[in-house]
Amino acid sequence: MAKVRTQFVCQNCGTVHSRWAGKCDGCGEWNTIVEEDPMGGIGSGPGKVPKKGRPVTLTSLSGEIEEAPRIPTGMGELDRATGGGFVRGSAVLIGGDPGIGKSTLLMQAAAALSRRGHRIIYVSGEEAVAQVRLRAQRLGAADTDVLLAAETNVEDILATISEGKRPDLVIIDSIQTLWSDTADSAPGTVTQVRTGVQAMIRFAKQTGATMVLVGHVTKEGQIAGPRVVEHMVDAVLYFEGDRGHHYRILRTVKNRFGPTDEIGVFEMSDKGLREVANPSELFLGERNEKAPGAAVFAGMEGTRPVLVEVQALVAATSLGTPRRAVVGWDSSRLAMILAVLEAHCGVRLGQHDVYLNVAGGYRISEPAADMAIASALVSSLAGLALPADCVYFGEVSLSGAVRPVAHTAQRLKEAEKLGFSAAVLPAASPDLPKGSKGKWREVDSLPDLVARIAGSRLKAPRDQEDG
Repeated sequence: MAKVRTQFVCQNCGTVHSRWAGKCDGCGEWNTIVEEDPMGGIGSGPGKVPKKGRPVTLTSLSGEIEEAPRIPTGMGELDRATGGGFVRGSAVLIGGDPGIGKSTLLMQAAAALSRRGHRIIYVSGEEAVAQVRLRAQRLGAADTDVLLAAETNVEDILATISEGKRPDLVIIDSIQTLWSDTADSAPGTVTQVRTGVQAMIRFAKQTGATMVLVGHVTKEGQIAGPRVVEHMVDAVLYFEGDRGHHYRILRTVKNRFGPTDEIGVFEMSDKGLREVANPSELFLGERNEKAPGAAVFAGMEGTRPVLVEVQALVAATSLGTPRRAVVGWDSSRLAMILAVLEAHCGVRLGQHDVYLNVAGGYRISEPAADMAIASALVSSLAGLALPADCVYFGEVSLSGAVRPVAHTAQRLKEAEKLGFSAAVLPAASPDLPKGSKGKWREVDSLPDLVARIAGSRLKAPRDQEDG
């Protein structure tokens, strides 16, 4: 009889090893490799006799849809992030740091859908029924018809939600607590997570119920478990936020039925999450208009324009190697902007510490923030405050040229709505609006922008003497 071989799987990235090791070759983490039986769960091909397949019904692309394809929750920010509501028969994966508010968000969404007449089932694998009820009372959701269960076994959960009328939405909190009898490993392992997710997705596709899965995240902020889980589901949402701030951001990173890079903004309170219809006012609420080193960036998150303040501090260093500290932006992008300023603009920052922060704990991911970052750095070095009614956006190339960016009209419209009458933007922007009251200052290159900021510094003392 052939000896049954075992395999060793990393519980962080899912890399399979032939033998145990202290450090994973795939992700570099220590003490994450666990022995698992390849005969159980997914991947158990060689030891089992495959059953004979059965033909399935083939249909055409044309045909009528019996029900509404989406289930709107009534929560505008959640519907924006999902592309208009939950799609029937889809699987949605939501990740976030512990305590960030994932369970609170889903409880409020379940209550809102229940009030609209939908059948909602909430399955908790981390809390007891009494604990979930306590949260529901705090959020004002205890008077709804949300069905509640506390269970971790996959087969028991499927048997429960299959009884009676088909549910419109099933919430599983969380996938790391699920375990199946078909996989011989502990809950939370790669095999158990894949088996549980696959079973839930199969139920959603067969019945048309929407499945929402909550996933834990690693210390790097990514959803824990094998990366194949994110490929299996239809949408992946990240619930982000800083514990030092009261707002939360629901960010879409994958969506098969809608746009990606959309965000929904919520404000955390003692009674749950409150929707923020205008996040720009939230991010600019505590702005100091007379402080040097601060520039307002007009950014885009999917289809939503967002204005946020970028803060820079440039100070002389006493160390041999100056510090570069970045919060809310890409550190390598900052190094590129510093190199362009020194090579093409004559701005010497080699003997200065540079600290960069995006106000409110917000994170910027688009390169259109290059011009705002450069303006804030020059403003801090010169000790001169930038105009309080001006926004900045534009991409900077390695040659020092400023390149146009998309959605110029939407950025300017959002700025005018919030009282900003001026904007510094790239020259030859393709979609400039006509007939606007704003004062646009188009720049071709970064040295031109630096010269304008320096020129305003020379002009300020003359104006004071004339006065």
